[in-house]
Amino acid sequence: MEKMIGRILGTIFGFMFGRILGAVLGFFVGYMFDKGYSQDFNQNGGFGRFSMGQDDFKSQAIFFHCLFSVMGHIAKADGKVSDVEIRMASALMDQMNLEADMRKEAQQAFRDGKAEEFPLKQTVKEFKESCHGRRDILQVFLEILIQAAYVDGKLDKAEQAILEAVSQYLGFSQRDLMYLMSAFEAEMRFRAGTKQGSNGQKYSSQQSLNDAYKILGVTKSEDNKTIKKAYRKLMSEHHPDKLVSKGLPKQALELAKNKTQDIQSAYELIKESRGFK
Repeated sequence: MEKMIGRILGTIFGFMFGRILGAVLGFFVGYMFDKGYSQDFNQNGGFGRFSMGQDDFKSQAIFFHCLFSVMGHIAKADGKVSDVEIRMASALMDQMNLEADMRKEAQQAFRDGKAEEFPLKQTVKEFKESCHGRRDILQVFLEILIQAAYVDGKLDKAEQAILEAVSQYLGFSQRDLMYLMSAFEAEMRFRAGTKQGSNGQKYSSQQSLNDAYKILGVTKSEDNKTIKKAYRKLMSEHHPDKLVSKGLPKQALELAKNKTQDIQSAYELIKESRGFK
């Protein structure tokens, strides 16, 4: 029906002003609109700009409130919010370019999350409903929380328990969470690259390759076709344009871009080691 709206309106208005001849002319003009111009109209927002703006604003407000309040809840999980965790939240706000009122609201949400009676389940479920359960948006949200939980270089039991609860409320399985956590740990090592390992030895090329497989969620025993499929799936899930079109606030895009860079680098290393294109 949407594809014929130009023809219908053109015919009606043409008939009103020019009877049969006007209707014919109106139909032709409407046809041209449906064929070409409507695509540009839709890409620029169409009437959705007027009807969806408020909903988009509300969804983004819920995203940021949930993100920073749960982040505050995780930071307080071990009994005390460290300076590192506070700096991490502030750095994340900087990375997202949150300024003025938006930054104040994020800071207040972080403080709200530290309260003993913080309604974790209700807050997360409200967020899930606001983005209509879109799994890729929910996954990016969970990945940001995992990054926040590891900010001090470790993950204690209380913090992991909160991540497990959040992932469950979002509809992810325990296995999903374990993969995302393992992948993030691999990304941290992969990015560091040249830093000294815990055993005092340099991060080797073999360790780098092992982490590359973990980032893609595959094993060395799997064939090239499976690895390519995993890579394409991850890139599709984290493609910035796709995430924005599904409701991810533009301020969170930089985090998604960092993820795609890690995925791309890991895939290139695996390709080089296997010798395929």
